[in-house]
Amino acid sequence: MKELNEVWPIFALVLTTPRLILRPITDADIPAAVEAARSGIYEPGMNPFSSDWAELPRTKLGASLAQRFWRARAEVTPASWKLLLGVWQDGDFVGCQNLGARDFAALKTVKTASWLMRSRQGKGLGKEMRAAAACYAFDWMHAEVSESEAMSWNAASLGVSHSLGYELNGVERVSWDARREEIQRTRLTPGTFKRPDWTLQVTGHAAVADFLDISL
Repeated sequence: MKELNEVWPIFALVLTTPRLILRPITDADIPAAVEAARSGIYEPGMNPFSSDWAELPRTKLGASLAQRFWRARAEVTPASWKLLLGVWQDGDFVGCQNLGARDFAALKTVKTASWLMRSRQGKGLGKEMRAAAACYAFDWMHAEVSESEAMSWNAASLGVSHSLGYELNGVERVSWDARREEIQRTRLTPGTFKRPDWTLQVTGHAAVADFLDISL
């Protein structure tokens, strides 16, 4: 019988940092992801996301989050992909680090987004997660640009960006779920990246690169 990694090669990917393991979320991981989200991600009234998915009632949040994972997985093609990487610390699911791109072969640009349960915030894990995504994008996928964005009031997210060398890349006014917000965009390149003092460990990249038509 074939292993699931042979059927869906993206599941073979594992990124390891000094404190964290990042890997694609499987169906077996969804209950742990839901419990992490239910535990709380941000202070009431301080939603940093483009929708209110994290504020859904407990009975509906699980199904909504599962649909997000399934939808992202189902829509992956070499032309447009999003890797939803679960983040584990000491065996506990603590958050999610997303890495995606459109027309990557031509643009060599990725976009990142993430969330981390509140009980694990303030310990530098958000920075470690984002650094892992940047290291993987630049050193393994040969990306030339990594973009991120945050609401202009989200000092924590923008602080992570600043600490890693992201440069400000314009402000845009948007309407998210009828909320008017100003979004600060940021941009990172290999030349501006303030690399961590550790080396990212990667397994399973060859299968992912082949599946997404990314040159090794």
